[in-house]
Amino acid sequence: MQDRRTEIGRIIKDTRSLPTLPGIITKLTALAEDGKVSVNEMARVVSSDQVLSAKVLKLVNSPFYGFSGRISTVSKALILLGVNVVKSLAISSSIFEMMEKNILGLWEHSLGTAVAANIIARRLNLPEWEEISTAALLHDIGKVIIKIRLEKEYDDLLSLIKEKELSMIEAERQLLEIDHAEIGQWLARTWNMPEKLIEPIAFHHNVEKSSAQQVKTAVVHIADVLVKASGFGYSGDGFVPRIQPVAWERLGLNEEILKDIIEDFEDQLIEAKNFSLEIQAKSEPQA
Repeated sequence: MQDRRTEIGRIIKDTRSLPTLPGIITKLTALAEDGKVSVNEMARVVSSDQVLSAKVLKLVNSPFYGFSGRISTVSKALILLGVNVVKSLAISSSIFEMMEKNILGLWEHSLGTAVAANIIARRLNLPEWEEISTAALLHDIGKVIIKIRLEKEYDDLLSLIKEKELSMIEAERQLLEIDHAEIGQWLARTWNMPEKLIEPIAFHHNVEKSSAQQVKTAVVHIADVLVKASGFGYSGDGFVPRIQPVAWERLGLNEEILKDIIEDFEDQLIEAKNFSLEIQAKSEPQA
């Protein structure tokens, strides 16, 4: 007889075609590995799929990259954000489309986390802030898969959280014997995302376990805490966890820097809320 964890893993891993990984991503990956291929050639590959291009440009122009409304072409997105970020956005666009339609609160939470991560990374002058924002955007993708593939269990999780006053991750471990961070890690590896994105997804609840990408993971962890404290979006529970000491120390934070970050975040949250309202308006059926 299969144990619960194995059974859940089997169900989730049966979802290799859900959401679908566009064939164009495989082509983009192959081109990215060829050092002789130009950005324009890669842009032509993405642009050949008009729907995919539109999704990528929508995400690139959203508030968390700070280019709101200023990037009009895929080639410019590739130059500014890099191949890995654009590839990851292309991969995740279908996931976020599902979130917009089915789990709006989680979409808003992910959006807010990306905005906060962007602010933290820029305030601390960290390199690769674009990838940190993308990792923050994707940090809860495991929850999307649970919602899509395990709908009854997802409802049971919400009941368990309410009944026993648990956090989402505690409820997942108790009910499913696996959590969204582990599921997200598996999905990210299945999609051949770079390690720079995989570790923050896998360890944003346990920064100490991150090894090669601990700074990025620490930023995503703190951004996750800040957006929960702000009340923007809904990640599945109402708990605001404490910032882990290892994350605080790894980033060299102090009270003054945190105060600056929170002030910037509150300002940009208004733009994020407007972006979310715009998405909701477009999702509503036309009369």
